[in-house]
Amino acid sequence: MENTAVAESSSNLEIKPKMKFAGKVIKTTLAGAVVEIAEGQKAVLHISQISTFTDQPIKSVKDVLQVGQIIDVWVRRIKDNRIELTMIKPLDLEWREIKPDMVVKGKVVRIENFGVFLDIGAERPGLIHISELAHGYVRTPSDVVKEGDELEAKVIDVNKKKKQIKLSVKALLPEPVQEEVAEPVKEPRKESGKERPRRGKKNTSRQERHHEFGDLSAEIQQAGEESSSESEPTAMEIALREAMERAKDRKKAEKAKKEKAKSLSNEQEEILARTLEHKSTTQ
Repeated sequence: MENTAVAESSSNLEIKPKMKFAGKVIKTTLAGAVVEIAEGQKAVLHISQISTFTDQPIKSVKDVLQVGQIIDVWVRRIKDNRIELTMIKPLDLEWREIKPDMVVKGKVVRIENFGVFLDIGAERPGLIHISELAHGYVRTPSDVVKEGDELEAKVIDVNKKKKQIKLSVKALLPEPVQEEVAEPVKEPRKESGKERPRRGKKNTSRQERHHEFGDLSAEIQQAGEESSSESEPTAMEIALREAMERAKDRKKAEKAKKEKAKSLSNEQEEILARTLEHKSTTQ
């Protein structure tokens, strides 16, 4: 609850801005009024700070205040040992007073799907986004809070130009302890067969490459024959077999071509020999 200072000796009272007093009007003027807020302590109330609870402008101070009347006033500021008052209740928090990381208290005044608005005594309510209401998933803000609830929150951002105050309740809550789940022990992978050494790239001739391909094909064929009894051939195995068959056909064709070329060469040599022999006999 808000404390209201009553009239007492000014020597025992430390007057600060925003302090509330039940003051006594001791004089009215065209510009305002003089109010006694403590014994022997006078303060001034400007006409612009007089509240009538209506929108009608004040034509005369005497129409609103009378000498001897007790009114609620707040200390607006203290300047050059002069105390200035106001009948307009000041904000609990001015924009210059709101800083990130400070903890504030307030009342929930509105609930939306995206969060809740908390009245912390500033010019504008602060927003607590749904993600800042609690640790973990929150389906809707009404599952966590309701209008009228008093909450304590932490300021995470303030923008005076946009009149925005962002708050977080989650920042003041301890983080939930996560239970550590033991990972299952992985069994070592069983290797089937012997590991074959990787073949490096070599600058080999065509004949050597054919020889290596033939050896590799023989190994693949042998492995395929060994595994054929256990399972159906895969697409890769079928493709390799077709490649080996094509390689064999090319090898046979090259061999036949060489034999044909050799036969033609022998025939040409015989014809040349007979021609030379016939020529020598006729001379």
